[in-house]
Amino acid sequence: MSSALWIAVLASALGTLLMRLLPLLWMQRRLERQGDDDSLEAMPHWLSLLGPLMIAALLGVSLMPVAPGATSWLATVIGALATLAVWWRTRTLGWPVAAGVVAYGAVVMLLG
Repeated sequence: MSSALWIAVLASALGTLLMRLLPLLWMQRRLERQGDDDSLEAMPHWLSLLGPLMIAALLGVSLMPVAPGATSWLATVIGALATLAVWWRTRTLGWPVAAGVVAYGAVVMLLG
């Protein structure tokens, strides 16, 4: 493997570590400053919003086709509808994702 690839892998690993470590260290220091109050009230309100915001950002990125065209938009819409339909029926996480991937792949294979 080239040195550029190793640098990219190490940078990704370091970024992933820091994204998890820095909030943990920050909250530990905050809780230590507040003393024995380690209840939910000790957490800042904005921290509870980060999870839903990240999920919304991932959903937005996932719905945008890589190569915009009629086939990719149709496959995206059909995949999203299949995902929603299976989720509505099963109320689980795994089967809807599998159904969306299969529907998306089927449309791309049939029309592409």
